[in-house]
Amino acid sequence: MKTKMLFAPFMAIALASTVAAQNTKAFLGRWDMTVTPATGKPYPQWIELTENGGKIEGRVQPRGGGWHPISDAHIESSKLIVAVGEATNWELTSPSAGKLTGIEKHGNTDGPALAGVKAPSLDRPMPKKWTKPRPIFDGKDLKGWEPIGNVDNSKWVARNGELVNDNPEVPGQRTHGAANIMTTEKFQDFKLHIEVNCPEGGNSGIYLRGRYEVQVGTEGGKLPSHEMGAIYSHYPPPAGSELGLGKWTTFDITLVGRHVTVLRDGKVYHDNVEIPGPTGGALDSNEAEPGPFYLQGDHHGVIEYRNITISVPAK
Repeated sequence: MKTKMLFAPFMAIALASTVAAQNTKAFLGRWDMTVTPATGKPYPQWIELTENGGKIEGRVQPRGGGWHPISDAHIESSKLIVAVGEATNWELTSPSAGKLTGIEKHGNTDGPALAGVKAPSLDRPMPKKWTKPRPIFDGKDLKGWEPIGNVDNSKWVARNGELVNDNPEVPGQRTHGAANIMTTEKFQDFKLHIEVNCPEGGNSGIYLRGRYEVQVGTEGGKLPSHEMGAIYSHYPPPAGSELGLGKWTTFDITLVGRHVTVLRDGKVYHDNVEIPGPTGGALDSNEAEPGPFYLQGDHHGVIEYRNITISVPAK
């Protein structure tokens, strides 16, 4: 009888551990999140959760800026509680395989609703043939492009064959609030050629499918993965690369699935690297879908783009 009584607690602990492990497994992986506030439009975020020695670890991509590690994650009943920021938790459940629902909590206050889907692998082979490059900016007007964001303060113009964000920086004051601009056409896999002249101190970005940013310009040099030619917050440019601001530079970018190759002025910056998820400033988190190109204009500097052409897989 004593043996049975001693054995029972160990059985209960083992069963609880098994249930916790099963509950944890449902939350692991990469997730494309949509955050819906009580007022305003939904916006994308992204989270990756892994398990290391029985502990849940991970990183989260906020609405803007770079990703950062989560500070804690643990199971409470059937919920996963993830500390994603200062006094900010995500309370998540997995109602079915490949889906998350939940709420963002600020202390004890309910915040936006959360919905997530398992991020697609987007593992596709490199196309054998590509179409002939064609222009997606004619150099004459903004046909095929439209401002987004603060559209009432769009500074984008077509001038001298260039697509220009005429948003000069005021000395001693960095102004925000101008519009970005995107193509009306959407693309899946492609080869993009684009030339840019970014002034000293300027800051812009080229968003692939509207989700993955190739950094243009500088954010002050503190983080290499936030500097010219970086896959923003994920992959810095090669060590020793010059910013090369104030003069024309060329990017040739190939995106197939979530793998990207970037050449700058013929030099390989990124060779078929995997982009884990949408970067800050993404338009949405629908990674399996085609998306537009968009160029950042809401920072500062008179940024000039030209000779923008696209090739897609040949049928």
